[in-house]
Amino acid sequence: MSFEIALKALLRNKVRAILTILGITVGIMAVIIVLSAGRAIQDFITNQITMFGTDYIVVEIKVPSTEHVSVENASAISQGVTITTLKESDADEIKKLSNIKDIYSGQMGQEVFSYQEKNKVGMLFGVTASFSNVDPGELEEGRFFTDSEDKSLTKIVVLGSRLKKNIFGNDDAIGKRVKIGKQNYKVIGVMKERGSAGVFSMDDIAFVPLRTLQKLILGINYVQLIYVKTTNSALADVTADDIIVLIRSLHKIDDPKNDDFSVTTSSQGMAILGTVIGAIKLLLFAIASISLVVGGIGIMNVMYVSVAERTFEIGLRKAMGAKRSNILRQFWAEAIMITTLGGLAGIILGTAFSFFISRLANSFGFNWKFYISLNYIVLAVGISVLVGLISGVYPARAAAKLDPIVALRKE
Repeated sequence: MSFEIALKALLRNKVRAILTILGITVGIMAVIIVLSAGRAIQDFITNQITMFGTDYIVVEIKVPSTEHVSVENASAISQGVTITTLKESDADEIKKLSNIKDIYSGQMGQEVFSYQEKNKVGMLFGVTASFSNVDPGELEEGRFFTDSEDKSLTKIVVLGSRLKKNIFGNDDAIGKRVKIGKQNYKVIGVMKERGSAGVFSMDDIAFVPLRTLQKLILGINYVQLIYVKTTNSALADVTADDIIVLIRSLHKIDDPKNDDFSVTTSSQGMAILGTVIGAIKLLLFAIASISLVVGGIGIMNVMYVSVAERTFEIGLRKAMGAKRSNILRQFWAEAIMITTLGGLAGIILGTAFSFFISRLANSFGFNWKFYISLNYIVLAVGISVLVGLISGVYPARAAAKLDPIVALRKE
């Protein structure tokens, strides 16, 4: 009975009801999109990290007196602070430790790639020859460079799949020469398509011998990272501790606060990633929930207006024997009906938008999965009903408390 009366009341004010429902719809839609996108982002980044394997330890440069994942460290490096103490000789010493299967050193750079009339700015990744033994990436054609070619500063390059297509199109690239900066490099290999890894696409990278990058392109003698593949991943933490002790000794560091490097195992990296993603998801959910609060305030406002407009009706019903609980249920029913309709519309639109986002991301080459679970739907419906109950409680109580005689005089 209460819901029937509530439905008739909503139909009498269709435009107002639709606008109020729309406010809840937008809020629920935002919640669905955030939950779906959050899960997709988490899986996407996790997959990109795990494609490097789960048995690795990464040694990276770090600004002393900062944490590796801190804003201070990232800001300092992005603003041009250069750490020059990590050397390939450090990698040679690390390789002597137990539980080390293989290791490579790496340094990033950026240059203009030119071929005929085409010019493209691309990322250079200078690595030692052991990269091909450590990294899970595979060659589509050609070969990787050797240690002797690295030591002799040979001008050769292995192209990422997308970089190859951007420069050579569908033509064969093996054996051809591409200009990197002002020097010609012979293409000896092309990597298989791999996708994005973190903040850049591995398919847009050109791999050159480390010493060639250091001496002929950048004019440096240090590296940014040392990538270690362990024999037994269960001993990764112990191995990481051994590496820390070794590098502190090599760099003559007595105080850990002065560390100019960081050592991260795969499990530590995943834990940091999980914390960051969790914080981002919580923030996005909080932002999306603001629209629900706004929608709830809109419902409360509409319900108060409805009570004022229907004072005579309320008084008449109470004069005919309706109890306070009947009036309370009637207005609660209206609020719940508004939020339920808005919730259902929000679920449908949120699901549709989430699907559209996944298709759009995949069209740009990202492995973005579409996630909608029953838990999301239950949560969205629960939130919408809760908003309805909370938003309708004060107007409903105000209506139920009206004195029938006073209410009848309002007509």
